[in-house]
Amino acid sequence: MLQVELVSPEKILFSGEAEMVVARTAGGDIAFQPGHVPFIGTLADHPVRILFAGGQEEMVAVHEGFVECAHDRVTILSDIAELSSQIDVNRAEAARARAEANADQLDESTREAALRRAQVRIQVAGS
Repeated sequence: MLQVELVSPEKILFSGEAEMVVARTAGGDIAFQPGHVPFIGTLADHPVRILFAGGQEEMVAVHEGFVECAHDRVTILSDIAELSSQIDVNRAEAARARAEANADQLDESTREAALRRAQVRIQVAGS
């Protein structure tokens, strides 16, 4: 088993055991299982999947950050991360609509980042 910790500046969002963690890094998707070689990477705006024994899973909206794996421990550090149960879908839909409506008032990178965050939240909430 892996010991998994998901940490944001405000609190520890998740701490527990899992069979696997799947995340998207700057280099692509990566899956961590017991015995994985040491790894440190930057995370993209993308859902992280934490898979438990028995087939259950927790989806987490992670908006950039870092992931470290060593000695069967996976640590995810992110300024903004939300468990699927914490996401307000209506609020995420409204944020996406605002980003689309204000496209001409925002620079492209700001608009793309806002859209990506909203889409990740919606995807995680719908899982």
